[in-house]
Amino acid sequence: MNRTKFDRKGENMPTSTTRARYCLIAIAVATIVSLTSARVADLNPAAIAYKLPDQIRWTDESIGAKIAILHGDPAKPGPYIVLVRWPAHHMSRPHYHPNDRFITVISGTWWVGTGTKFDPDATTPLPAGSFVTHFGKQIHYDGAKDGDTVLQIVGEGPATMTPAEIP
Repeated sequence: MNRTKFDRKGENMPTSTTRARYCLIAIAVATIVSLTSARVADLNPAAIAYKLPDQIRWTDESIGAKIAILHGDPAKPGPYIVLVRWPAHHMSRPHYHPNDRFITVISGTWWVGTGTKFDPDATTPLPAGSFVTHFGKQIHYDGAKDGDTVLQIVGEGPATMTPAEIP
């Protein structure tokens, strides 16, 4: 027999059976919602293409960074989008590119400097979320200091790099 309990004001208090029912209902609703949201829709590949993080292929670059090509081919004429992962304590030397490049700092802090003299102490820190334009044929150097940094770079190929350091 289930007796109704009352609080000090004389109002009904839920019993342990009622609380258990509410808990089971909440669990059932949460399960249904999670199963529904986890379902993958059938997307039209002519409308949308995507890669999940574990499907993005990273390769080692001669400059000491890792690169993942998301769109286009930086070595050929035309637009490209790449991710670049700079390891901690690694910076490029002064150089320039033939075309403008548009960079978003995805994670970490990216350090940038300008001029033909390499001086890591004269660089400016740009935290995640920062946006940078490297103007074509303008000398700069950049990289990561204390931690890894990931950048997204959008540009027009070919994405060559011409050294420009004067000691």
